[in-house]
Amino acid sequence: MKIVHWLCALCLVAAVVPSAAQVRIVRHGKAVARIVADPADSVDMRAAALLQELVGRISGARLPVVAPGKPRRGDIVLGAGDARGLTEDGFRLKTRDGRLMISDGGGKGTIYGVVTLLEQYLGVACYGNNAWRLTRSRDVTIPALDHAENPAFRYRQSQCYAMAEPFYRDWFRFEEPQETFAGGYWVHTFDRILPSEVYGRSHPEYYAFINGERRPGKASQWCLTNPELFEVVCTKIDSIFRANPGMHTISVSQNDGNFTNCTCPACRALDEREGGPSGSLIHFLNRLADRFPDKEFSTLAYLYTMHPPKHVKPRPNVNIMLCDIDCKREVPLTDNASGRDFVRALEGWSAISDNLFVWDYGINFDNMLSPFPNFPILQKNIQLFRRNHVTMHFSQIGGERGSCFPEMRAYMVSKLMWNPDLDSDSLMRSFMRGYYGAAAPHIYQYEKLLEGGLLASGKELWIYDSPVTHKEGMLNGNCRRRYNKLFDLAEAAVADDSVLLDRVRLSRLPLQYSELEIDRAEGVPDPAATAARLALFEERCRHFAIPIINERRNTPEEYCRLYRVRYMPDRTRRPDLARGARVVWIEAPSPKYVQLGETALTDGLFGGTTYVESWVGWEGRDGSFLIDLGEEKEVSEVECDFLHQLGAWILLPERVSCSLSCDNAAYEPFGEQSFAEDRSPQVTFVQATFRRDKPVRARYVRIDIVGTKNCPSWHYGVGHPSWFFLDEVSVR
Repeated sequence: MKIVHWLCALCLVAAVVPSAAQVRIVRHGKAVARIVADPADSVDMRAAALLQELVGRISGARLPVVAPGKPRRGDIVLGAGDARGLTEDGFRLKTRDGRLMISDGGGKGTIYGVVTLLEQYLGVACYGNNAWRLTRSRDVTIPALDHAENPAFRYRQSQCYAMAEPFYRDWFRFEEPQETFAGGYWVHTFDRILPSEVYGRSHPEYYAFINGERRPGKASQWCLTNPELFEVVCTKIDSIFRANPGMHTISVSQNDGNFTNCTCPACRALDEREGGPSGSLIHFLNRLADRFPDKEFSTLAYLYTMHPPKHVKPRPNVNIMLCDIDCKREVPLTDNASGRDFVRALEGWSAISDNLFVWDYGINFDNMLSPFPNFPILQKNIQLFRRNHVTMHFSQIGGERGSCFPEMRAYMVSKLMWNPDLDSDSLMRSFMRGYYGAAAPHIYQYEKLLEGGLLASGKELWIYDSPVTHKEGMLNGNCRRRYNKLFDLAEAAVADDSVLLDRVRLSRLPLQYSELEIDRAEGVPDPAATAARLALFEERCRHFAIPIINERRNTPEEYCRLYRVRYMPDRTRRPDLARGARVVWIEAPSPKYVQLGETALTDGLFGGTTYVESWVGWEGRDGSFLIDLGEEKEVSEVECDFLHQLGAWILLPERVSCSLSCDNAAYEPFGEQSFAEDRSPQVTFVQATFRRDKPVRARYVRIDIVGTKNCPSWHYGVGHPSWFFLDEVSVR
């Protein structure tokens, strides 16, 4: 009996003590607590505004925000309390004497403490732009707490269109470069610091020596061993910091482009001694770090500078931003050749620096509206970065509206960058339940089938991918039929909820886009079905205000218009006499395209915006070939189709000419066309068209193309060979 009484007493204590330690903040719809925050502290005031807003949504009550003063029971005090053991952005939630203290280790700790309070203890969840979930109640009580957290990375950056919502970025604990980097000088800053338009003409010696000459230009790198350049850069950096008081970090980093580094004798000697071009870069950054010891200098280890130098070590105030841009994404970085090369670079930098920033890519730049099932690798890669002492992380995911699950990507990476040990599959399920409601099981099954289909196919997944690459794999006909069935079920499950139905339909766009691309590549076998798909895709893109379909800023409206003109069958046009004709090389394309070109130039299928399928390329040279029509025919029009895609170093040729012959000996000129230089970033298709009012009899059509051969000074590949790409040659 005594034991029973003792157990009852213990249970009573357990019930009473937490109740006494609780903090009631809203009672019967009325505020009974205050938020105490220093008006001079912008972070604490943002935390107060977030807490005030969400408690108001829960209860209808508005908690007053007051300046520090005489404490009262029920106060929620921001920026005060026990900060022991907390790092930057870390926080502690602790109830004491009827109050809740939210202390921090600096940075935005109080904001993230408020987020955790709302999410874990008051039942609030955020999934995306205006996608909140909470339970309304006229009574709100904070339980007894002693809860502390520190983030795995001191800086966490990602992408999502939802960041336009005021509280979204704070809720997801994301940083923005302008908050950390003085004057917004963040990556690819050489030309921002010293614009080539200003210095290139008067000081060409400041710029890279490439293939035998100095090449000033927007994408040209600096001559990092030039002593005068160093002093000019120091003067400019000093002025930037003076113009941005309170900021202490800046990026001094190479312009975008590969192998555009300086190879003058001094730079070459230093790089050879250090085993690669990162040598001269780190020597230069170390000199800056010594000149400004109270500042932090971030620089890129990107493309040609990815691997660390052999001897020199970065100063503690030199931040290495290591990029895995060339890696494939179907498996973790440890599990394929491209990833393992990056891991060697990561481990090499980790051995010589504790100040690492990793820029990881989870995006399809060329086809943003395309399935990209890389979710299984997110956690393993982030854990890899943590093991190698990375302190800052940018997860560049497909954050545009309409891309492959951008809301879920942001949700998952935000959680994993804060705590890499969370279970990624549980995060996915939690997001889907909250965001899709009753449709979640069907969407989950779709994503898992995509992931399995990718691995089973043996195909690589990379950042310039095309759905056409996967038309025999994860996007084959049987798979697509199953995916569409799952989306039909998902739509039916939420048909009576317009918000959830829109979310399902928005997430279906990548599948719809993929079907259009595969139809295109297969010659539109069922024009009526394709026309219906295109009309629905166009309507949905308009409804959801989808801004772009690729990094080059091409729009859905432009895509749909071109699709109808370029890919849909046109029975009003005369037959193409070159269809299936034999191609004979005179100046052949680059070796990897020779075999493809023998059929691709005359198969009647026009290439898309991704150069990896259907297009035939010449690098750094002119092109010339014959099309043998098999017999003499009357020719009144010849058209050649070219691709313009600056990001892939694909430029329009300078000139194209056409001539005709009956005997492959004597040729008669048929036409010539020159192309103006085009610096626009959009992917475009440009035709060279030759016409005669009176037909000419011919069996052989000769095409001669004069390429630009080298990338100009304004281009990413300055001084290096450029490409031109040709797809279809039509003869009518």
